Amino acid sequence: MDTKIQITTLLYCLFLLGLLGCTFIASLAFGGVKIPFEEVWQIVWSQLLFDETSSTISAGHQAIIWEIRLPRSLLAMMVGAGLSIVGVSLQALTRNHLADPHLLGISSGSAFGAVLAIMHVGMIFGQFTLPIFAFMGSLIVTGFVLGFSSLTQSHSSSKLVLTGVAFSFVIMAATNFLIILGNPKATHLVVYWMLGGLGTANWSILPICFLVLCVAFAHFWINGPQFNALSLGDETASTLGIVVPHFRLVAFGVGALLTGVLVSYSGIIGFVGLMVPHIARFFVGGNNSLLMPVSLAIGALFLLGSDLLARTLLAPQVIPVGVITGLVGGSFFLWLLAKKN
Repeated sequence: MDTKIQITTLLYCLFLLGLLGCTFIASLAFGGVKIPFEEVWQIVWSQLLFDETSSTISAGHQAIIWEIRLPRSLLAMMVGAGLSIVGVSLQALTRNHLADPHLLGISSGSAFGAVLAIMHVGMIFGQFTLPIFAFMGSLIVTGFVLGFSSLTQSHSSSKLVLTGVAFSFVIMAATNFLIILGNPKATHLVVYWMLGGLGTANWSILPICFLVLCVAFAHFWINGPQFNALSLGDETASTLGIVVPHFRLVAFGVGALLTGVLVSYSGIIGFVGLMVPHIARFFVGGNNSLLMPVSLAIGALFLLGSDLLARTLLAPQVIPVGVITGLVGGSFFLWLLAKKN
């Protein structure tokens, strides 16, 4: 890889990390209750160092920062980063720049599994119940999409995306049916969660999300050259020694795992995986080895900023972050269609 391209990519990543840091601090300070930056720093450092110097700060402010905003902001960054790198991988696998976990039905499958666990099965595996059921749901839908495309010989990228959209509608209808059959008292909370909410964020779920995100990113990034070859077509990839069916199956499985775990805690947040890779390509081009880290940083920044906007726009009321990403991402999707035509 050209040294100049590597340096440029590194500078982009450093700039994005700096911007992400500023947005992260703002996400801790602003919301329904505005907390001075000095107090934010003092609360965070005192908690990390087990220091009692924050005893002069109100217990309410300490709880808001440490128990609510900090876990929520960290989850927002993980979800945004995860959905973005899944979007990069799916667009390479399908050779379609309009593919993302939401449009291919993977997010809908995750939501179906999570709703099934919440409203009908119960937390039989403890805190691992939601990610397990969400992963199984996303994996089953992915298998249905790929199997149906193979059965009908719809191997073109556009038909694969259309198949995913169709299955997404079917699975969402089934999910709504599960909600109707469930406890009416829990319906409001589940529907609000499905709109894309990060309000369930807490310290116990963050290690699971972080571990799966690291594993998935490592797999995608290491296999960046293989994704590049696959983007040129199956025949080209095969001539380079890639076992295409096996590689595609594993990549879809890793994407389903990451999407399932993230969606189980955040609800359905659409268009992040569609929009962020396009923004990253504007800066670093189509090399997937560079797209992965840049998309990860942009995705984390985008969803963290969207969540900050969702919490401050109508404060103290919190808008589901999926509403913000839907408005922005849907408009971006229409622009992409117009540009493609």
